[in-house]
Amino acid sequence: MSKLGNPLYFAPATKTHSHHFSSVCMTTDSRHYWGIDIGGTSIKCGLVNSAGETVAFEQVPTLEAEGPQAAVDRLATMIREVETRTKTIGNVPRIGMGAPGPMDLPRGMLVAPPQLPSWWEFPLCQRLTEATGRPISFLNDANAAAYGEFWLGSGAQGSSMILLTLGTGVGGGIIVEDQLVNGVNSFGSECGHIIVDPSPDAQLCAWGGGRGQLEAYASASGVVMRTRHRLAEYPKSLLRPFVGENSSQLTAKRIWEAATEGDDFANLIIDETAHWLGIGVTNLVHTLDPGHVALGGAMNFGGSECEIGRRFLAGVAEEFRQRTFPNVFEGTTISFATLGHEAGYLGAAGYARKQDS
Repeated sequence: MSKLGNPLYFAPATKTHSHHFSSVCMTTDSRHYWGIDIGGTSIKCGLVNSAGETVAFEQVPTLEAEGPQAAVDRLATMIREVETRTKTIGNVPRIGMGAPGPMDLPRGMLVAPPQLPSWWEFPLCQRLTEATGRPISFLNDANAAAYGEFWLGSGAQGSSMILLTLGTGVGGGIIVEDQLVNGVNSFGSECGHIIVDPSPDAQLCAWGGGRGQLEAYASASGVVMRTRHRLAEYPKSLLRPFVGENSSQLTAKRIWEAATEGDDFANLIIDETAHWLGIGVTNLVHTLDPGHVALGGAMNFGGSECEIGRRFLAGVAEEFRQRTFPNVFEGTTISFATLGHEAGYLGAAGYARKQDS
């Protein structure tokens, strides 16, 4: 029996419109917190009350080419407008902000961020504090998503959890006894860089990491790379059109679509991805024993609403079962994350709430 907990479909984010806000708990006697989730193309911003309900949601463009100060100015303007509209001025003591790493948490800045090169060593937290008058709770975007799942999602019943985000890379967020693991060098919870294959010919990470890292095998880019390397061996595969000049059009989604049509090679790639991810999960659980592991991100092969997604999750759990102790397996749940694209801003707001208490 697989230890799957309650695997739920990681659905796409619910469509929300700019200037959307709810009347839920909009009272001046309840504290609210901004949760900001910075991405390469857009910045999601949610005004969240202490119960975890989103009172207002905004999405502003990142516009990386304009530089970080312009983004800070847009955020500050948006914050003033929303707080005026929702009558929460003076009742938002802290802002939580998640951003893509690498980062220097003590100095409140990003360090060589691949998606935001112009933001390198810009004093992000200092400038946003100057513009809004609020202290900033700053964290890695994957840690923010993990805290969202821990506070309001799949990990809400426990005291510890690990979130692995499967997308272009593999992100990670770790919470142990209600505390985020950030690390001395602001590099804690970088689960995608753990080693799962120590062999000398192990696959290289596509994003400048080392050989044999989890990200090289269980991210969307890693899945595509492994598929390209072996596609010539499977001439009958539905993925054959993506050989040669068309190889750049191959995506993890196309691999999943081929698998849903019964393509043996595509299904093999997904099963192998579960194998490698299961090894990574085993290493993390044996180090931290969190009780719960959630799989988030865009690459879930259909989630629990799809037979292939369910098989993928079961494959991760089975690999873990084979490599761990019976009592550890029985005491650990593995499920899909539940908050989707809302996890980042909700977690940032929740982390601000925690630091304000």
